[in-house]
Amino acid sequence: MNLDAIYITTPIPSHFPIIQAVYSRNIACNLFVEKTLASSYEETAKICEKAQTSGGINMVGYMCRFAVTFRKAKELLDKETIGKVISFKAYAYSSDFVGIRKKTASRGGTLRDLGAHIIYLALSFFGELEVDLAKLGPSVQDEDFAYFKVKGHDGLEGEFDISWSKEGYRTPEWGLLVRGSNGAIRVNNDIVNLESNDGAPLTWHRHDLNDNVAFLLGAPEYFREDEHFIKSILEGHKAEPSFLTASRVDYLIDRVKHKTGQGKR
Repeated sequence: MNLDAIYITTPIPSHFPIIQAVYSRNIACNLFVEKTLASSYEETAKICEKAQTSGGINMVGYMCRFAVTFRKAKELLDKETIGKVISFKAYAYSSDFVGIRKKTASRGGTLRDLGAHIIYLALSFFGELEVDLAKLGPSVQDEDFAYFKVKGHDGLEGEFDISWSKEGYRTPEWGLLVRGSNGAIRVNNDIVNLESNDGAPLTWHRHDLNDNVAFLLGAPEYFREDEHFIKSILEGHKAEPSFLTASRVDYLIDRVKHKTGQGKR
């Protein structure tokens, strides 16, 4: 078909067979896949191996990476504005299934559908994380909420609270509270707040952070995400998050499920 690139935006359980078909039939070597890359780390590992031999540019759609508020928070952390990071609390909330008892399996459960974004951000902010304790519920078939604690490098402790049946969230919201030896950072989709022991609190809203794009695709981060993918193809450089980078999210989700006895060992 002489295609330059393919976008795979189908339900999560269908990602693996579609990607396998695209690669095995040489339909295109440049692939963009909406999060999560696959339904399990086992599938993701196979995809990464196939992508390595197929060449081309690959990318997974974690659009929060391109949101100005989370970029600002990452900048502050990289500059060690709050000193050594000691702990964090991460959340992902939406009201999509408030009052609905039977959830749609095609969305992959609250961890992959909603929580994957904040898991990706935490991994990109803090590095590798080890699951210490986890709760999913109310049942294996009905994954409505997830709560788990993690440990990171140098004594870092964190916790995640994820639910797609949270009252009061017309649109999804992702957020982090990061505590350090010299202050704290609060960040979500729309605002960044810095509390430093060295000065007065500072706050940045989206409109303070040059949240402008050439063409609006629902939210500015979607344009930046697509622009990054296309430029990476045209200029021949790696796109991020790549399949390999995004595989860390699938791995952590599998570890959460293992802790609750729901995943493969």
